[in-house]
Amino acid sequence: MAKEKNELWEWTKALLIAVGLAALIRYALFTPIVVDGFSMMPTLNNGDRMIVNKLSKPDRFDIIVFHAPEQKDYIKRVIGLPGDTVEYVSDTLYVNGKAYDEPYLETYKEQTPEGPLTEDFTLEEITGEKTVPEGELFVMGDNRRSSKDSRHIGTISMDKVIGDTRVVYWPIKDIRIVK
Repeated sequence: MAKEKNELWEWTKALLIAVGLAALIRYALFTPIVVDGFSMMPTLNNGDRMIVNKLSKPDRFDIIVFHAPEQKDYIKRVIGLPGDTVEYVSDTLYVNGKAYDEPYLETYKEQTPEGPLTEDFTLEEITGEKTVPEGELFVMGDNRRSSKDSRHIGTISMDKVIGDTRVVYWPIKDIRIVK
């Protein structure tokens, strides 16, 4: 009888430890997210399931998940870091005066030859700021014609960032590392 109680206690402890570790991993390290909408096409598709890394620090061109003003989580690409100037001229991104290639947009540019993907703008025209403020990020969706991003909601506070994401794990046929 005592042996059965001891074995039950050992199984209970193992189960509690497993649940505790799973909760720690889920809420402190990694969390799943489902892409909702088409603002990151063609890079990400509506319904893609991804893993968000909560430990990383966002860098330029990372795809991040953040709490948007509409009480919803958005997934967008980091374009401008604190202190950066950002502008688009003739469908070319300039950060701090330097032109950047955006290879993740090439497929979309080929599919939509009529007009630019991204209308010309400067950060100052959109936000009233010459540079991205300290502790903030300027983000945009890859589907530039159909994305509610920093051009509409302003810069994003680093405090609102959940983490970055690179791994699509569902649907199985689309498992990949996203750049």
